[in-house]
Amino acid sequence: MAKYASDKEASMVSVVVPLYNCADYIRDTIRTVTEQTYTNWELILVDDKSTDDTLSRTRGEIGALPEETASKIRLIEKPEDTGAADTRNTGFDAARGRYIAFLDADDLWHRRKLELELHFCEKQRAGFVFTAYHFGDEHGSPTGKVTRVPSTLTFRQALSRTVIFTSTVLIDTERISRERIHMPQIPSEDTATWWALLKSGDTAHGLDFPLATYRRHSGTLSSNKAASIGRIWNLYRTVAHLSVPESAVYLAGWAWNAAARRIIPDRVRPRHSQRRMPD
Repeated sequence: MAKYASDKEASMVSVVVPLYNCADYIRDTIRTVTEQTYTNWELILVDDKSTDDTLSRTRGEIGALPEETASKIRLIEKPEDTGAADTRNTGFDAARGRYIAFLDADDLWHRRKLELELHFCEKQRAGFVFTAYHFGDEHGSPTGKVTRVPSTLTFRQALSRTVIFTSTVLIDTERISRERIHMPQIPSEDTATWWALLKSGDTAHGLDFPLATYRRHSGTLSSNKAASIGRIWNLYRTVAHLSVPESAVYLAGWAWNAAARRIIPDRVRPRHSQRRMPD
């Protein structure tokens, strides 16, 4: 069991954000954390050798904050570009808090995200929780489409329902060790990690209230979809260790669910119990 230097660290959320050429979003990234109603957090920004002015803008944003807030933010500069998995791993290896929250640099959080998700995590006595989320446009404004999530998700269920959005995940390292959330150096390293946790017997608990916004960039949907099919197939074969026929069956289910999340209006989808703002 992890030991902490103080009571503050025992209830602290370490927010890990990988940075790579995200200069246009870094102000929103930092603000979406600093404006949280839950204030016992640390923000760990890990730059993966950006080639734009991400670093200079990040330093400027941190420098403009009140000293008390700025002291809760750490910027780690990697000497070389080693990819998303290693960047995330670097971040949570440096984390001091009991809880690890993941946030991608172009995504946004509801201001009560940490507060509500921590309450949910403690209420469920869960080690691994995630939430519903909004689809947003390239400016981060919600489009009206929401991905709903089930109250629990097992390994087999997850194979055809990739509803665990990384920017909504919260891990309690008292229940799931840090070593087990180290991400592998493969495409879709985050999904591979969630599947590995579920395959080992953990259950993911879903809070069906949208507490994050997934920013979708214009002009990238077709190329992203084609790449996604290749990545999910690779995960079926190398992480889930499914046969070719099994992989094909799950891929068909995954494709249907992925399309439904983007096409079917939220108002006609099955309703879950956790629809109003949680207490």
